[in-house]
Amino acid sequence: MKEIMLGNEGVARGVYEAGVRVASAYPGTPSTEITETIAKYDEIYSEWAPNEKVAMEVAIGAAIAGARSFTAMKHVGLNVSADPLFTASYTGINGGMVVAVADDPGMHSSQNEQDSRHYARAAKVPMLEPSDSQEAKDFTVLAYELSEKFDVPVMIRLHTRVSHSRSLVEICDRKEAPLKEYTKDCGKYVMMPGMARMRHVVVEERQKALQEYAESSELNVVEMNDTKIGIICSGICYQYAKEALPNASFLKLGMIYPLPPKKIAEFAKSVNELYIIEELDPFIETFVQSLGIKAIGKERFSVLGEYSAEKIAEAILGKKTETADISLKEELPGRPPVMCPGCPHRGLFYVLKKLRLTVSGDIGCYTLGALPPLDSMDACVCMGASIGMALGMEKARGKDFARKLVAVIGDSTFIHSGITGLIDVVYNKGTSTVIILDNSITGMTGHQHNPSTGFTIKNEPTKQVDLVQLCKAIGVDRVKVVDPFDIAEMEKTIKEELAAEEPSVIISQRPCALLKSVRYTGKVVVDQDVCTGCKMCMRIGCPAIGCKDGKITIDHTQCNGCGLCLKVCKFNAMKKVGE
Repeated sequence: MKEIMLGNEGVARGVYEAGVRVASAYPGTPSTEITETIAKYDEIYSEWAPNEKVAMEVAIGAAIAGARSFTAMKHVGLNVSADPLFTASYTGINGGMVVAVADDPGMHSSQNEQDSRHYARAAKVPMLEPSDSQEAKDFTVLAYELSEKFDVPVMIRLHTRVSHSRSLVEICDRKEAPLKEYTKDCGKYVMMPGMARMRHVVVEERQKALQEYAESSELNVVEMNDTKIGIICSGICYQYAKEALPNASFLKLGMIYPLPPKKIAEFAKSVNELYIIEELDPFIETFVQSLGIKAIGKERFSVLGEYSAEKIAEAILGKKTETADISLKEELPGRPPVMCPGCPHRGLFYVLKKLRLTVSGDIGCYTLGALPPLDSMDACVCMGASIGMALGMEKARGKDFARKLVAVIGDSTFIHSGITGLIDVVYNKGTSTVIILDNSITGMTGHQHNPSTGFTIKNEPTKQVDLVQLCKAIGVDRVKVVDPFDIAEMEKTIKEELAAEEPSVIISQRPCALLKSVRYTGKVVVDQDVCTGCKMCMRIGCPAIGCKDGKITIDHTQCNGCGLCLKVCKFNAMKKVGE
């Protein structure tokens, strides 16, 4: 039986068929659907963890206890979880453990481009790289066999295009993997320096065994065709290159680390001209060149963004693909991303811009507050960084600067890695004002629950983190909850907290407009006889609001009746109807 699946769904199916018992992750595009799909299998305990480090630790604990375990994350999430991963390479596992990491060449939904293959090499753990959904499933199943055979976590590298493209997958039955016996072994699992020195010897011996496996593994496939051109590639680049040069010879690397030097050398001898095609860094190319093998790589191919069949054909064959002329007579305006109609963050950012504050930003839907017309974010680096950066700004420029400075962070992001930043503010006598944007969900990645929502990944009720009590327990005495659509109260509260000579937290609390539980009613209409065309309402950046012939218009296909625009219109020209 076959089904059409996303690459992410293929990984999830592989997790199921391999008999995995425990799966933990934090949502991050393009990896999110893996764990969402796993949650549909009742045979697997699955969870959303507070962050990727905790998810990695849960998976390591389950593996040491004898169960097959799994964790997934996007590339920047791997940074967060790197600490336990590196040491798990030393301890090894008991039950099999697989880590799926989804890279995002082209930065479709990320703050940087990162090549996660470097982590496999640095941590000295094997990495597999599928090129379609079938391989995503098959490689996942095989990864558990390798994990247990070599006593090591195994990584699977995905790309946005593999994760989010669909292809046929053959469905197989689940094979239950019985719990392995757990035996107390301090020398193996307690990484004090004395034990770690001994385990490092084991790691290096394992590297030699993995290198030998790579040479004979069925994961690394040679496809001999015309020997004029030979291509070494992996993952999605294999699909691009195969489309561009179907008659070329290929060494398709399914095991991307460790690489097989003998197989590479043999393939290189069999072709006249050797190309290495890989997105982002010259990972394979550097290795091949270290073997003294001449190959063409990044001098023809970019280290930036995604490739395509057209780019590869042009780089190797020098021919551009002809495309149909789809030019339009009229030039279309740019359409930058904006917050959704009814987004609870819109009212807050309207106030922040009005007050002309310096805003230390964070990762989430609210990062869009950096774009026009809101223009109210000064910096955004990584998950949870906004609070620590705000403290750094205050310590660098003084308390007077802090009187015009706020940090903004989402509820899920605060749980992820913002709590320790707030502790730092309190402990080191900062006076930062932190605004937690509580929209009752993890919004940016598609509405996943988190510890502050009160529900598990399977929508089961659970204990809910009380953000007010949490902040007070940290030592913040000034904690206020404000509805961001109450613009006057929000402005008043921000001014009060900025004036305070101590840390403060404002919880901007209103649920995401796209939640099923949110039921705005009616539509907004504009009284054209009253409207002056001042365009004040357009400053909130709602995509439903437009202007034609100097008058404000409302697109009723987008307006959901949230009513925020009514609160910024000075002339009462806007009214709700149909409530």
